[in-house]
Amino acid sequence: MKTNKILSLLALIFIVSLSANAQKNYKLDADVAFSGYKYYQAIDLYKKAYTKENSKEVKSEILFKIAECYRLKEDGTQAAVWYSKAITAKYDDPIAILHLANIYKSQGKYEEAIVEYNKYKAANPSDKKADEGIKSATDAKDWKENPTKVVVNPLPLLNSEDYDFSPIFSDKKGNEIYFTSTRQGSTGTAVSDVTGMNFDDLYFSKRDNKGKWSTPALLNATVNSPASEGSACLNSKKTTIYFTRCGVQAKGVMGCSIFTANKSGQNWGEPELIPVTNDTFTVGHPAISQDDKTLVFSSNMPGGQGGKDLWYMTYDAKAKKWSEAINLGTEINTSGDEMFPFIRDNGDLYFSSNGLPGMGGLDIFMAKSKGINQWGNPQNLKYPMNSEANDFGIVFEDEKNRGMFTTSRTGGKGGDDIWEFYTPEIIFALEGVVRDIETQKPIAGAKIKLIGTDGLSAEVLTDDNGAFAFKENGSNRYINPNTSYSLVVEKEKYLSAKGKETTVGHESSKNFFHEYELQPMQGPIKLPQILYAYNKADLLPESKDSLNYLYNIMIDNPNIVIQLRSHTDFRGKDAYNEKLSQRRAQSCVDYLVNEKGIPADRIVAKGMGEMEPLKMPDGTLLDEKYINSLKSEEEKEAAHQKNRRTDFKVLRDDYVAKTPESSTN
Repeated sequence: MKTNKILSLLALIFIVSLSANAQKNYKLDADVAFSGYKYYQAIDLYKKAYTKENSKEVKSEILFKIAECYRLKEDGTQAAVWYSKAITAKYDDPIAILHLANIYKSQGKYEEAIVEYNKYKAANPSDKKADEGIKSATDAKDWKENPTKVVVNPLPLLNSEDYDFSPIFSDKKGNEIYFTSTRQGSTGTAVSDVTGMNFDDLYFSKRDNKGKWSTPALLNATVNSPASEGSACLNSKKTTIYFTRCGVQAKGVMGCSIFTANKSGQNWGEPELIPVTNDTFTVGHPAISQDDKTLVFSSNMPGGQGGKDLWYMTYDAKAKKWSEAINLGTEINTSGDEMFPFIRDNGDLYFSSNGLPGMGGLDIFMAKSKGINQWGNPQNLKYPMNSEANDFGIVFEDEKNRGMFTTSRTGGKGGDDIWEFYTPEIIFALEGVVRDIETQKPIAGAKIKLIGTDGLSAEVLTDDNGAFAFKENGSNRYINPNTSYSLVVEKEKYLSAKGKETTVGHESSKNFFHEYELQPMQGPIKLPQILYAYNKADLLPESKDSLNYLYNIMIDNPNIVIQLRSHTDFRGKDAYNEKLSQRRAQSCVDYLVNEKGIPADRIVAKGMGEMEPLKMPDGTLLDEKYINSLKSEEEKEAAHQKNRRTDFKVLRDDYVAKTPESSTN
């Protein structure tokens, strides 16, 4: 009897349960969760609704909504799967194709993305988003092939397998940071209906003298609560914090707001809400200006361009309140999302957007100031600062061109990760070697003088191997960017040499290398061939170029006095050859003195005639006996031509130019 009652009760419970399930509207519940941004919860409800639905049209809509949930909770892989299912099920809005194209772009599948953008263009030719998407995918391919000079690296000591993002420097020296994380150990015990993960909390970490970051720890409980906190900023004195807090509601919309707290000892005091708009809207990601008077933030409240926009408020110190929020306008905001602003000390505004042309997902942009609280002409930071994944939450370390940012690209620990970035300093060096031009042996102790257009001058000596270098040495930098340099190489009993170098136009580090061959002053020094009219002493026009070579030597060596010597071959009488060579030597001297301005007391003409035949490098003397021993007329003529030469000797290296006063005494 008792058993029959129990069976009857179980049957009744089963019937009631069936009736309840029959009456339960999973799609309606899913739509409510979706409208409240509870995407994780909505996915499960939509999947249950799909199994109960018979209408093909409604089923295609559910497939699209599931894809939307995955996209909005940043799961692109699953979103692409469900958008494809919705398209196959003939979902009637081509926006599914556009979202699929955007996801392919966010995965770095640029060719596949372009195919989908073209499909969307065919389905909706009036929408410019297709052409914009094709261009951005094409640009992204080019940016990856031609990256900027920025270097990016993950910071494994700060990151976890969960989401770690939005770092800020929390001390003036840049050795402590705050950041947001969903890692295990958060203050709240619940799981987010938006992401299906732990709620966000604010953590801190400190860097030691070796550059190692400590194990992240939670900020104090006044800031972190059972709700979700993150994306913070600090005032210039690091005494006031502004941070995002998102509420927890069982039903309806879950809004986010900006809270502020003041420093209280080593911790933060009780936070206060900064009223901006109705709490059903999202307000967060605060960024404070260097003068602490302007607060920029992201919000989806009415009056924007669509999605989440950047807004700003100004602080009235007398009234101790913030102004009404003002939208940053169409130069910054788009129909997409603009989020995670950061105001650099120089006034530049950095933010992330998926509405401006980018590489996929959120890209980081920089906009220059156009006046008080006005920015425009946002520029994509390109690859590798941006990637096909989400890139956001940038912060700079003081005025240095380095800092941190957040990215979901591969190479991290999982989810969003914090990475560092820096632009390698362009470093130049100038090295070289000095040799004897005749023996090719290195010259030790040669002095190299360096003079830059930036006013810098320096000197070094060559070592035993004839080598020298102008390199960065601690805080001393010899070779600077965008600078041109003159070099003078000197050594006793050698003619000095000069050189030039420039770093203008060089955008990457480089070692410049120079070789100098110094001419010993001892013995005759050969000049380039000097031509005269036949059997005359008149210089031919082309000979002046050869004499300009000697002119430059005398300018570079203002202390030398030379003997300019002219030689003839053995043909003709001795006396005639001597007179002819003297006249030729004098023609050279006259040109250098009268036309080039060399002082007359620095140069002496000497006609050598045929008295000093040329000695070849192998020791052969091209005298009359040797020339007559040659078999062919061509060989003899070549030998005669070598003897017909002009050279010079250094007579002294202690010349001092006369001053106008000394010349009149």
